[in-house]
Amino acid sequence: MFKELIQKALSPGNEKNDNEKDQWEVQAKALDHSLQENLQSLQQIFERCGDIAFREFKINAGESIDAALIYFQEITDAKKISEYMLGPIMMHEASGAVDDGQPVAEKIVDYVRDHLSTAANVETARDIGELTKGILDSKVALLIEGASTALLMDAHGERARSIAEPDSEPVVRGPKDGFVECLATNVMLLRRRIRTSRFKMEAFEIGDLTRTKVGVCYIQGIADNKIVEEVKIRLHRIKIDGVLASGYIEEMIQDESLSNFPLIFTTERPDRVAGCLLEGRVAIMVDNTPVSLVVPCTFMTLLQASEDYFTTAEFSTFIRILRFIGLNFSLMLPALTVAVFSFHQELIPLPLLATVAGARQELPFPIFLEILAMEITFELLREAGVRLPKTIGQAISTVGGIVIGQAAVNAGFVSPLSVIVVALTAISSFTIPNYPAGTSIRILRFFLLMCSAVLGIVGIMFALMFILFHLNSLRSFGVPYLTPFAPYSFKDLKDTIVRVPWWAMITRPRLVNEGTERQARNQGPQKPDQEGGDSHR
Repeated sequence: MFKELIQKALSPGNEKNDNEKDQWEVQAKALDHSLQENLQSLQQIFERCGDIAFREFKINAGESIDAALIYFQEITDAKKISEYMLGPIMMHEASGAVDDGQPVAEKIVDYVRDHLSTAANVETARDIGELTKGILDSKVALLIEGASTALLMDAHGERARSIAEPDSEPVVRGPKDGFVECLATNVMLLRRRIRTSRFKMEAFEIGDLTRTKVGVCYIQGIADNKIVEEVKIRLHRIKIDGVLASGYIEEMIQDESLSNFPLIFTTERPDRVAGCLLEGRVAIMVDNTPVSLVVPCTFMTLLQASEDYFTTAEFSTFIRILRFIGLNFSLMLPALTVAVFSFHQELIPLPLLATVAGARQELPFPIFLEILAMEITFELLREAGVRLPKTIGQAISTVGGIVIGQAAVNAGFVSPLSVIVVALTAISSFTIPNYPAGTSIRILRFFLLMCSAVLGIVGIMFALMFILFHLNSLRSFGVPYLTPFAPYSFKDLKDTIVRVPWWAMITRPRLVNEGTERQARNQGPQKPDQEGGDSHR
């Protein structure tokens, strides 16, 4: 009895494995001269695929010869199939393809490819596996009776959203376009900005089932060849059944898997990627996702925005200093508040201490629990605002925070000081332009808060030293994460917290590419002479 139950339980799996084995054997077969035999092989491979079409018709080559088109209806363009394939083949006679020196069917295949088909891209396939791969790549397969060679014609009909500005990286001054879910469109956006044959895009396929297209983009002669080769080696090393987004690849190729900091820069802006390529970095574009990966990544890259390069150097420097202040506020303000009011009250001016002590006189919780509860509440509101529809998400996160904070103060659960600290911390976190970097700071904020509750300012100092040592140990494709501060490079400080004018940024970053010049020297603004003549004479 138990033997029969075990056999029944295992029989569906065995049947499935046998079917998969049969399909692999079919795909390894060469194309047969019989059209029906080839169609049966494809029907076996695409069994229970309701969106595939087998369109059989006749070719006039002095006599009627059976032929068939095989394609997926939802990922091909029916208009292209009619205009570029069915129309020319059925309306023109292929009698000129008959030759005594070659079988009629093989000659017809060549004649259709060279004279009748008007598709932009036509390839040949000689086995079932190659034919199957082409059909899955949105191509249309043409099989002819008596021919052991098939044609694969491009009839791509992908429906992609229009190009628009990324919601996560808006700018006031600058381009308003962003990457989409189509790799070809994204590469086109880069080629519109970098119009040189030195801009290279090497294509890969990753994922046994999804066969996702991945493009490695770089500028030859500017990008470091060692970094380019390292990127390709790490991509070749990936063995996975499917890649649905660039995040899959990001986790598999980064240098340190357990670090809280992003070691690969992510962006949806083509102008930002183009700027990184011109610096000598390498971009990794993944099909079906608008987020591109850029390597190597440094810590200062995460604090820079695309708009920094479209405004004056003075304004960009001012904004970057504000971001750096916002970064420190977001990271340390709650922890410093807990440390000062719990361990170091002598640092507080007496009038302020008296005011805060009076406000906290009847509160049931210590200030650590107040700020911790408010921080968790705000993180919940932030996450709810992201998941809710856009029309109400922002209102929920903003109004909800105000209402809950005021209600908590009125109910006597928290002090007004805790609400002010959490609000300032939240506002400061929004100044970080890179979302993964902002997420890292949000996580570390709780770590510093715990340390301050145990050891006060001493705990904060130990936590900051630990974070600094960790940052100094990180590498992004061999480049130190804290460059140009560690190792120190005075020349590379021109585009960090301070941005010098464009005419002064003569060389590219030294640790990305060995200091090749990006522009001519002595291009700074010059006043005309007093007589009104040209100063450049």
